Amino acid sequence: MYGLIKKILFGFPPESIHHSVMRGLKIINALPFGKNVLDAFCQPRGNGLERELWGLRFRNPVGLAAGFDKDARYIDELAHLGFGFVEIGTVTPQPQPGNDQPRLFRLPEDKALINRMGFNNEGARAAAKRLQQRRSHIIVGGNIGKNKVTPNEEAISDYEKCFHTLFDVVDYFVVNVSSPNTPNLRALQEKEPLKQLLHHLQTLNMQKASPKPILLKIAPDLTTTQLDDIIEIVAETGLAGIVATNTTISREGLQTSPETLEQIGAGGLSGLPVRERATEVIRYIHQHSGGKIPIIAAGGIFTAKDAQEKLDAGASLVQVYTGFIYEGPAIVKKICQGLTPSPAI
Repeated sequence: MYGLIKKILFGFPPESIHHSVMRGLKIINALPFGKNVLDAFCQPRGNGLERELWGLRFRNPVGLAAGFDKDARYIDELAHLGFGFVEIGTVTPQPQPGNDQPRLFRLPEDKALINRMGFNNEGARAAAKRLQQRRSHIIVGGNIGKNKVTPNEEAISDYEKCFHTLFDVVDYFVVNVSSPNTPNLRALQEKEPLKQLLHHLQTLNMQKASPKPILLKIAPDLTTTQLDDIIEIVAETGLAGIVATNTTISREGLQTSPETLEQIGAGGLSGLPVRERATEVIRYIHQHSGGKIPIIAAGGIFTAKDAQEKLDAGASLVQVYTGFIYEGPAIVKKICQGLTPSPAI
């Protein structure tokens, strides 16, 4: 059924159809019995997949990655699609339009996307206001970043502003220094600037009556040496965990023609081509940290087999984004049906 719908949806520009579909979902959710219909088609049931992590109880381990609901517009609607948690953002202190359109591209032959969105969002205050008004109790993560115009030397201030603005309305934070679409942002992944940033946020966090879990989102393009540095920094700063991985700047092994890729231009690649590398990064972090660092896996998850691969490699939870686009609204239910039940909690 979704295969036919997808053919129609893929006939429209990706960004515009995204907003149209989500507005449609909002309308369905508001109709009498609309929620019941969504629940019947999309909610996993009775499969023993609950997870408890950082004192939070996840109804299942499949979440929605940051980038899909940047401004927290659709939390209640997404809750009815079966997700165990939703990560908003990336949110910046001030609103910003992001990069020029078109900035989101499908690669159907590779079951992939390329995006260079550039942290387009309405700012932290707008997201916080919407989250205050939500009705569902789904776990929400806040993915935070810096504004494009903020130099790296002042980046800590931007992350601090987002942290304070969102603190009371999210359940955990993700520090995004790994997007390839904000100039020089990935330089913050280097050892010293990253250590300073995370130390500062953890200091602020520990001053709160009830600190929130803070995680770091990393790129799949990091070297082994850089991954070793990340493991060291996470341990040193007492970070709650890692999200692995963001999009890649690599274009290796794609079926899409070089001419098409050249026409698309720069951006982060997500989807099936990232699956293997993301799993390698997860396995490396898990093994070299002695399993002490909780990991949320992202990258190339389309099926229960893909999700189980990430969990077997050492992840505690998984997130989908590109897989959601290609597989449709029943993806969480399908993945959960094929996963190994978690130990009783």
